[in-house]
Amino acid sequence: MEAPLTDSFKFTVRRATVDDAQAIASVLRDAFAPYEAQYTADAYAATVLHPNIIRARMDEGPVWVALGGEAIVGTVAAVLKDGGAYVRSMAIAPHARGQGLGERLLGHVEHLARRHGMSRLFLSTTPFLAEAICLYERHGLRRTPEGPEALCGTPLFTMEKPLLPAEVRDGVPQSSSSK
Repeated sequence: MEAPLTDSFKFTVRRATVDDAQAIASVLRDAFAPYEAQYTADAYAATVLHPNIIRARMDEGPVWVALGGEAIVGTVAAVLKDGGAYVRSMAIAPHARGQGLGERLLGHVEHLARRHGMSRLFLSTTPFLAEAICLYERHGLRRTPEGPEALCGTPLFTMEKPLLPAEVRDGVPQSSSSK
């Protein structure tokens, strides 16, 4: 087990490449392993993705990775659909949590959504991922009655953050909180 990162931990976020797929799969596995018993086998397999599926998803929308030094310690993917940016496959390695990586990764998805004129961020999550739900709430996402209600027999609910039209400054969208 790796030691927790320190408060002075510096990280970078960049777009993932196909060469990152194996490391992304490892982050997903490490992040969701403590919850495996709460998923059905099929839902767990749909959450902890094989590198080939990760590579295929890169054709559907951007995937970002957070790096601690040279190691990938976090990831998030997005796909533009239904008037919004759908957040998927978000994970932070357990030893890298609490460093602001989740907020930073969500910020990249929100920037993508605003840049493409989307009206919302949304995602589906399981009710037992309490830390992730707290992160999403801090980022402004709220539970909605929208489905889906299950993934292969594992309960789900949807969270959403409406996006107001962004002010554009120097060609870069600015969220209302950055004015």
